[in-house]
Amino acid sequence: MAAIYSGIHLKLKSPQTPWEDKLKLARFAWISSHCLLPNKEQVLLDWCTHALTGWYSQKVEFSHSVLEGLWCYIDDMLHSQKLHSLSKQGKSISLRLSMAQLLLDCIQECAHGSMSLVCGPTILSVCEGILSSPVLSTVFTTKYELMADLLAKLCSLTCCHLQQLSLTEVLMTDSVTCLDEVTSKCLQTEPAASLDPLHTPPGHPEMDINKSPFRPKENPHSSNLFEVLLQVLSCYLSVQRQQANPNRVFTVVTNQLIQPLVLLRQMLTSGEFVISHTHLRLNQHMCGDIRIKIDSILQSALFPPEHLISYKEELLPSKEDSGKCGPGQAKGPLKPVSAILSRLSTEDYCELPLRYSVKSNTLSLLFNFFLESYRKRRGDSEEDLRMLCFCFLIRLVPALDLGVDGHSLSSVKADQPVSVSPGQRFPAASLCSPENWSLALLALESLLSQALLADIYNVATDRLVHQEVQLHFYRTLGQMLFNQAQPSIPAWYQCLTVLLSLNHLILEPDLGLLLSSAWVNSKCMEAEVQQSRQLMVCSLLQTYTKVRQLPRLFSELVSVTCQSSLDELQPPLLSEGVTASLRSCLLEAPPSQGLEICSLVLQSVRRYIMSNLVEDEREPEVMEIDGGGDDEKQKEEAKVDQKREDASLKLFSISHLLHAVLFSLKTLDNASPLPLIRQSRGLMEEMQQLVKELLQLLSAEKSIKTSKTGKKNLDHRESEKVSETTMGALWVQKIQEAALLLMYTWVEVDTCFDINCSKYKSHDSAHIRAASEAEDEDISNAAVLTHIEKILFGDISTAHLCPTPYCSPMSRLLLKLLTLQQMKKVLLCTTLLSESSDAVQLKRAAQFILAKCELEVPLDDEQMWDGQIGNVGANSYFVAHWHLVLTNLPLIAPYLNREDVDCIANVLVSSLLSRQTNGGKDKRPSCLSVSLISLQLLQSPILTELPSLFSGTVCSLTNRIKRCLVAAHPPSVGPMLLKLQEKRPGPSQSLLTQEDDKTLVEHILASSKTGEVFVVLTNTQNKELVNLLQVLTNLNPDAMSSDDLASIFLLLLFTLTSTSSQSEQVVVACPDSGSDAVLVLKLLKILTCLLEGKNFQSVLKLIHGGTLLQAAMSSLLWHSSNGRFGAKCCPDWLDVIKAMQGFITSLVQLIIIRKSSVRLNLDQFCSFLTSKEIRNKSRSKSDPGASILSVHLVLASLTAFAQAITSNLGRSKAMDQTLTQMLTRVTASLGPAVESVLKPQTLSEVVIQPASMLGQAFLVEVVRVMLRCELSSLSIEGEKKHTLNHMTLYQGFYRQILREINFTGRPMDFLLSSLHFLSAFYKAVERTRAEMESESGEKRGKELDELYMQILQNVHRLLTAPWLSPNDISKLESAVQELLCQLLEKSTTGRFSLLLLMIRQGLDRAKLRVGNYREELSAVTIIKLLSCCQLPEPCSKVLWLIAPQIISAMVFLVRSSSQDTSLTLPFTVPTVMAITSLLRQGEGLITNPHHVILVLGALQEVPLDHLSQIVYESAFLCVHETLFAIIQCYPQVTLKAAPSFLNVFYRLVASLMQEGQQRGVSNTGTDSDVYLQCARLIERMYSHIAATAESFTTLSAFMVAQYVTELQKVTLRPDVKLHLTEGIYQILDLCMEQDIKFLMARLQIGVREVFDELYSSYTHYHKAQRQGEDKYTV
Repeated sequence: MAAIYSGIHLKLKSPQTPWEDKLKLARFAWISSHCLLPNKEQVLLDWCTHALTGWYSQKVEFSHSVLEGLWCYIDDMLHSQKLHSLSKQGKSISLRLSMAQLLLDCIQECAHGSMSLVCGPTILSVCEGILSSPVLSTVFTTKYELMADLLAKLCSLTCCHLQQLSLTEVLMTDSVTCLDEVTSKCLQTEPAASLDPLHTPPGHPEMDINKSPFRPKENPHSSNLFEVLLQVLSCYLSVQRQQANPNRVFTVVTNQLIQPLVLLRQMLTSGEFVISHTHLRLNQHMCGDIRIKIDSILQSALFPPEHLISYKEELLPSKEDSGKCGPGQAKGPLKPVSAILSRLSTEDYCELPLRYSVKSNTLSLLFNFFLESYRKRRGDSEEDLRMLCFCFLIRLVPALDLGVDGHSLSSVKADQPVSVSPGQRFPAASLCSPENWSLALLALESLLSQALLADIYNVATDRLVHQEVQLHFYRTLGQMLFNQAQPSIPAWYQCLTVLLSLNHLILEPDLGLLLSSAWVNSKCMEAEVQQSRQLMVCSLLQTYTKVRQLPRLFSELVSVTCQSSLDELQPPLLSEGVTASLRSCLLEAPPSQGLEICSLVLQSVRRYIMSNLVEDEREPEVMEIDGGGDDEKQKEEAKVDQKREDASLKLFSISHLLHAVLFSLKTLDNASPLPLIRQSRGLMEEMQQLVKELLQLLSAEKSIKTSKTGKKNLDHRESEKVSETTMGALWVQKIQEAALLLMYTWVEVDTCFDINCSKYKSHDSAHIRAASEAEDEDISNAAVLTHIEKILFGDISTAHLCPTPYCSPMSRLLLKLLTLQQMKKVLLCTTLLSESSDAVQLKRAAQFILAKCELEVPLDDEQMWDGQIGNVGANSYFVAHWHLVLTNLPLIAPYLNREDVDCIANVLVSSLLSRQTNGGKDKRPSCLSVSLISLQLLQSPILTELPSLFSGTVCSLTNRIKRCLVAAHPPSVGPMLLKLQEKRPGPSQSLLTQEDDKTLVEHILASSKTGEVFVVLTNTQNKELVNLLQVLTNLNPDAMSSDDLASIFLLLLFTLTSTSSQSEQVVVACPDSGSDAVLVLKLLKILTCLLEGKNFQSVLKLIHGGTLLQAAMSSLLWHSSNGRFGAKCCPDWLDVIKAMQGFITSLVQLIIIRKSSVRLNLDQFCSFLTSKEIRNKSRSKSDPGASILSVHLVLASLTAFAQAITSNLGRSKAMDQTLTQMLTRVTASLGPAVESVLKPQTLSEVVIQPASMLGQAFLVEVVRVMLRCELSSLSIEGEKKHTLNHMTLYQGFYRQILREINFTGRPMDFLLSSLHFLSAFYKAVERTRAEMESESGEKRGKELDELYMQILQNVHRLLTAPWLSPNDISKLESAVQELLCQLLEKSTTGRFSLLLLMIRQGLDRAKLRVGNYREELSAVTIIKLLSCCQLPEPCSKVLWLIAPQIISAMVFLVRSSSQDTSLTLPFTVPTVMAITSLLRQGEGLITNPHHVILVLGALQEVPLDHLSQIVYESAFLCVHETLFAIIQCYPQVTLKAAPSFLNVFYRLVASLMQEGQQRGVSNTGTDSDVYLQCARLIERMYSHIAATAESFTTLSAFMVAQYVTELQKVTLRPDVKLHLTEGIYQILDLCMEQDIKFLMARLQIGVREVFDELYSSYTHYHKAQRQGEDKYTV
């Protein structure tokens, strides 16, 4: 056999053998074991390699099919298990170097598209097979340049495929667009006959877009291209790290790899190639892995430690020692920076559109690598490294082509203003497009941000040592940003923000230009631009606040604003975020600076604006005197109006700024120094004078217009009217708005100063005091009254009583605000309220503020307002007006008449209904709407304190419900409906009279007895009623008057009993009755809520409680039996049942508590529920589905009635006898009813199971209530009775529950009701067994023991069920605890020992090691619940005697489970909570501190790192609660084991700092709330630690050191940091002076800086406040 195949080697080499046969022979030789060749695997591998290299070198010729077969053959060999087995056995197999070179050439051909698509994937697979084998991969890994060449060519191949797919997608989109255009043109020009879809002209094949030649084909490379690339990157990185010569690596990377690597990285990270990623099946995880490998290659090759000297030589040539090489270090390349930048600046490695984006992103990346490699190094000077990093930055920035020359940076002076010199460089042509500008600015912002974070700019050192070279450089960048301003690009503002953060002196010489281009004159309204601009402005305010130069900033801002040409459509000067930042900055600044700012603003108004307005005012008079043509006059007037318009816009903008500043200042008080008070007084006087001048200017303009109008001819009136409204309206409006805004601001601030500071004397208060101190009383009163009228309607009477055409929405709002403020001023002065005539003036003012005519317009809930007074316009005025009215209701409501209050109530209800219709969602969460303001009023306690408005709201709702009922179609019109139709009440008028109430009661009783329906509602009316009821739900019934409560209650009861949505015929056709159930549900809930009103006695005077119960119950029975709720239970039916039960319980409770004819009312309802009529209604044979609903309703009502009676037993003997009789009747009816439900019913040959339709949980609950009722009766009757009437039924339910409670997937409501039933059943058995006298007492004791064990075993089995989640177990805990309390209430020590034995068997760590934690969890849960039970004294002694052993066992469980983080939430957290419960309940009983210290050791191992948000929250809370229990209940432990306690607490703090740091996204939502709650708990724990100072005083410095050390590592979110800082402040209170000195001396440099900042804020805020409080502490 061997002889037969021994000639294969010769045939493979023979030229006479065809290549197809050679390939077959080679395949046979590889797979056959009968082919005996020496070193067969190496021979076949060499033959295939020789054949392939020969074909590509054109030495041999064969077909392409043979070529593909050879590639597949070598691929199969490389991936065969046989070859890998030989490699593992140590057999030497090698690959020729020519094969490696061939692979490189083929990959290069694939990148250029000249390789066959079939060979391409195979070549990649061959490459992957070679690199996967440690033996064969040596052909690449032993030759570093060859490996680098492979990586470079493979990166180029990947980039080509990504770029081709992206271009193909663009071409396909363009072709489809062009095709649509051609088709549309053809359809317009072709005749109608050509529109036939079956007609195809000859020579025109059918066009199919899906067959477009531009559609990308499935790329065969996509399956393994990126896997091979990742493998090559990993192999190359390992080879690169093994190189001993870093210069060689640097040269290879810069010459061959840096260009393809950065290009590939850009394509993987850019959003432009997302479509290519999708086609190539490239996921984000693989993208991230490739990017990490590329970064590692570049950083380790370009910036190794050995090249630091080379970088110093190039970047710091002036250093004498920079050329010296340290021992053992090789000298690096001569100029590494120049080599890197020259490779990035070449133009042949990528397409033109990609070139700049690749370069800009790479520069930022290189700077990041440089900082990570060289910023922090031991043995080097900190300042030298900073300067080195800065010099590298200087070399990178010019590469962005921004026109910044790195060689001329040192010649720039810091105080040189911006100017464009003739020789100054401008940005290169690469920045002509806005896209490249955006990329350049983003890269510049990234470079500057990294420089800021790396702290390479030390202002003092730069000034003293380096002659401000860094300041000069950043100054040059600032000049470039202003010379080539790009205010439409967000990154432009970000660059300015970073420059401000570096040093505000960088932009200080050009502050005016900064404010002009980046704030005042920036007109771009895009959201991203506005956000970036707002951040820049806020940073500007905060920076100048820190350096105490806010007046300088505002002086420049006002100057820029006054000199700029403003536009009405440009964004407001102060947005909401800027206003908030300004407010916080002014609170931190000294008060004198705020007043100085205001003075500067007023001076600027006089200098720049008022002078122009006055000059413009005189120009028309001069023109009239000089005379001239009409055209010239019109042109001159147009110019004047244009100047006035510009000045008016500036005036309003500055007035808004002044308003914001004054409203943000701290008010004066009695502790304010006198100079500050005088300065404030002078400011107010100056401001008042300016207001007067503006009002005089408006008055003069009005007189001029009047005189001009008299001189005009009749023909010119229309043209003059148009000219006046178009040219003069805007500037007059703006001046009026500015004057009113300044007047309102002045009045508000002046009044505030006068109220809070007795040394401040207001102008108005002086007049009032002078008038009130007059000797003649009549003269005094007249003077006071005159002053009131002057205050309210003095200088602005003509403006708001007779509004001019120029009165804008903002002017109207400001007039109302001003009037409101003047009302406050009048009301504050008691001397002004002596006469009744004063009220007339106040009513007049209140009605003006309300403006009823403005509220009566149709409601537009689309209007939104951001709360800024400067942003009020036509589209937001209604919201602002409504906000003004509702927020000041307590002030103006006493002076409004009934019509005004009704108007407010009507708008209030209408807006709330509109919100219900729109779904209750706000379009912009930060803005206000009419409905949102109304909802806030409805939910606040203010509405209940305004009886007139509250009554008006109730009346409005009542009338709307009446109108809805009247508009319906009554089948039989009764007298009540006729009366309602005849009446046409106003919006909030005419409550129901007593006759109407009585008629309503008659209708209610008639409907409940006969089932007659008086009103049939449509679906629209049904929804309208539901919306009205939803609004009514938010009203407090205690605030309703007797009449209001009676009217609305009876009307709602009438709606419940006498209305229907559809007739019986419609029900058959449309069985879905969910809307009916929703309406009934709302009605029942609101009726139950109204029952709790304190004036509900007025309803009981009209209808008795028993009648009320009977009417509601009877109507629901009629509706259910007639099919109103459908044949089956609709989704809301169970909610209707619960609502009905709540109504019955509340009303019965009310009758019993108020002793309102208890026997009469309850007996009436009990008789109704137990009557035969009810039983007959619930057994309808025609409609079995409706019968089930009736049975459900009856059982639920009986249950609720019985529960309400049972809960009120024990009040008095007479009451108990009455209630016990009713309980007996109820249980007598419940028993047969339940038994009948349990029996199947046969109707029309269909078997119905009522029990399954009603639900097992409901039936178990009904039987449990029966059992409780009988037990309650048994306790009242005492020795007269010792048995239960339905014991057989209870035992049957008990056995059935034990059989089904542990079935898989039982619903939660069934489990809860079953556990409650077991508790009641055990109590019943225990009670009856104890009271029955029998000779077989021992036998009955054994039966009770068996019952005890059965229940315990089933509960234990339930808690170990695998289908119960941890959340389900937590829901069952309360029911299980109730059951345990019942079992152990009278337990003997023997029974209790059985329970403890079960617990001991469960606390076995062996089961936990296997992975079965359910039994341990069951034992832990029982322990936690057992510790909270009230035990008999013998059992309690036993429990706390063995509690230390239980704690020790659970500590071992915690230690074991903590090793597996997957057990944290399901097991570790419940176990720690059980330990906490034992510690809390064992306070004073667990005397040995050792066991508590063991718990602290276990808490050290609870996982807190790398957890999901839900798991982290649970773990954090359980550890915190345990610590809190220890510090609260075991002070001796905290005294002895304070270090252990603090170590656990430190773990909490450190974990929260890691989880609560800033992530770069908005910190809102559920996660934010969780970490904020944890921060509050940390602050609370700090306060408790500080309260037990005797235990932790010596460790306070240690705690602070831990805190600042951890804080230095992260950047916390502001809200989290706030609570942590407040907590550590309390620990700093414990630190002595020597502790602070110790921390200052021993902390590391970076940590010490954090501590310095913390301690300075502590002394500035917390310590000063605490010392101020100590002055008043006894």
